[in-house]
Amino acid sequence: MPFAHPIDDRYFEDYIEGDVHDCGNITIEADEMLAFAKQYDPQDFHADPEAAKATPFGGLIASGWLTAGLMMRLYVEHYLTHVASLASPGLDELRWLKPVRPGDCLSVRVTVLKAVPSRSKQDRGAITSLIEVFNQAGDLVMSLRPVNIIARRPANK
Repeated sequence: MPFAHPIDDRYFEDYIEGDVHDCGNITIEADEMLAFAKQYDPQDFHADPEAAKATPFGGLIASGWLTAGLMMRLYVEHYLTHVASLASPGLDELRWLKPVRPGDCLSVRVTVLKAVPSRSKQDRGAITSLIEVFNQAGDLVMSLRPVNIIARRPANK
């Protein structure tokens, strides 16, 4: 479902509870997985293709943190307002549900769960979303529930 306004004119009021938004897709390659793992998550099943064969995964898998980074790119490019995002107090229920492997094409779907105007600051509200990341087979590989603080649309817009 498309937003009523483009990402550079999107405010709190544009995030409608129950709306579902597709945020595109991105393919993950082995060299990207290895480079990330060697620097940030050097566990064998992420950083060493030969050693990964002997793990329960039977081969190389992406770090969940890399998967989260790829998701974030699509989330920022397609969902999160470019003009009214004020901050995030955090997220809940981050789950890595299935391994992500070299060559997987990941897609991101975001559902607006709650849109609550601030009681103390009338110029903003909190958006709680459900982010789901799927592989090319349609398997859910990651999910999380972030909260974003979003400015309300100015009266002159």
